[in-house]
Amino acid sequence: MAKKEKPIGEITHVFAKIGVAVIKFSQPVSVGDEIRIKGHSEDFSQVIESMQIEHEQVKKAKKGQEVGMKMDGKVHEGDKIYFEE
Repeated sequence: MAKKEKPIGEITHVFAKIGVAVIKFSQPVSVGDEIRIKGHSEDFSQVIESMQIEHEQVKKAKKGQEVGMKMDGKVHEGDKIYFEE
């Protein structure tokens, strides 16, 4: 039986023209972590290659922080983020 995945974040804003999403994380994440993005029409995985907070590069995001991140696929506000198992 498959275990229930618990989201670690949610997309709060999308800048579609530049392929960037703002993600609010509910637990810490770091550059190099592999995440999964699931929404109504998308389900893909990617490695976090870089994150920005207020246009400054960061290596880690703490619980509750919102970060900007380049996305490998099309995403929408409200899509959930999970750790890739």
